[in-house]
Amino acid sequence: MGAGDLNGAAPPGLAPHEVIRLTGAGVEMLDQTLLPAREETLVCPAWPQVVEAIRRLSIRGAPAIGVAGAMGVALAAARADASDLPGLRAEVGRAAAALRSARPTAVNLAWAVDRMCAVADAHPGPGDALVAALAAAARAVHDDEVARCRAIGAHALPLMGRGARIMTICNAGALATGGYGTALGVVRSAHAADPSVRVVVPETRPLLQGSRLTAWELARDGIPHTLITDSMVAAMMAAGAVSHVVVGADRIAANGDAANKIGTYGMAVLAREHGIPVIVAAPTTTVDLSTPGGRDIPIEERAAAEVRGLSLFGRPGSADTTPVANPAFDVTPARLISAIVTEAGVHRPPYERSLRAAVEDSAAV
Repeated sequence: MGAGDLNGAAPPGLAPHEVIRLTGAGVEMLDQTLLPAREETLVCPAWPQVVEAIRRLSIRGAPAIGVAGAMGVALAAARADASDLPGLRAEVGRAAAALRSARPTAVNLAWAVDRMCAVADAHPGPGDALVAALAAAARAVHDDEVARCRAIGAHALPLMGRGARIMTICNAGALATGGYGTALGVVRSAHAADPSVRVVVPETRPLLQGSRLTAWELARDGIPHTLITDSMVAAMMAAGAVSHVVVGADRIAANGDAANKIGTYGMAVLAREHGIPVIVAAPTTTVDLSTPGGRDIPIEERAAAEVRGLSLFGRPGSADTTPVANPAFDVTPARLISAIVTEAGVHRPPYERSLRAAVEDSAAV
């Protein structure tokens, strides 16, 4: 397998503040809808623009939209009249409700918004002090997620072995987490320890997060990779080109069922057939103990235009009247998952016990 075309010396990897940051201008983020063709900063001057950025995937990935949600709440407070404490609290509440519902599957978004609301509810005021406290809390959410990702990469390293050929789907890198990454955090950790590590990147239809974003991140870091079409997954496994499947998650149920980008479930089924371990890398903020199993995870259905918009040789890929299904996620049953890695360590079945302990220990810190 050949490495990705790095076009000479690789530029440095993404720093957390390059992905998303809270400034006096608003919430600023690298607009992921424009990658890899253009690297442009999107400035959201008020919280409704943050909601729209999350919905249109300018910022995406479970931990990253949690960070965006936290910063959106802080921005709502910053734009309110600090001298009117009841009005400021009301504006925070309006922003929180809209941000919480911007995307339904990833639990990190609601978790981060709820954390910000708890800070607001507990703060006595005055208004300017509450604004400062929420800004600090939002930045802490960001810092904590980056630290969790680095810990995940370290914990997963012993699972990889030398010469690993890692297949991942979608993008669970710095772009999706606000810095470093979950699945790509594992890749980064493994490659730092063993430069012979290679990555197999399915394109991830219909929005091509694998080809547009993951391959772009890997190229920036100088990590060898090969892009494939989604339909090549089984053939690559059969050819011995894959030793591990490492994926992120948008929500992990209490029993270990994991929702991730559509196509993950099929990849896990194929991995089981070929004797390849499937590792889910996600922070404890992605574990939802209130959701018993995968059937209880809400699955976002996105616009048909995302599928119809695919083109072939510059022509539409389908007629405008063709019926379309476009679920953004699927659920991989816990029985197909070899291990779940969080910042607390490597978790094995029964996941009900190991995940609960990790979440409860994290909440106690």
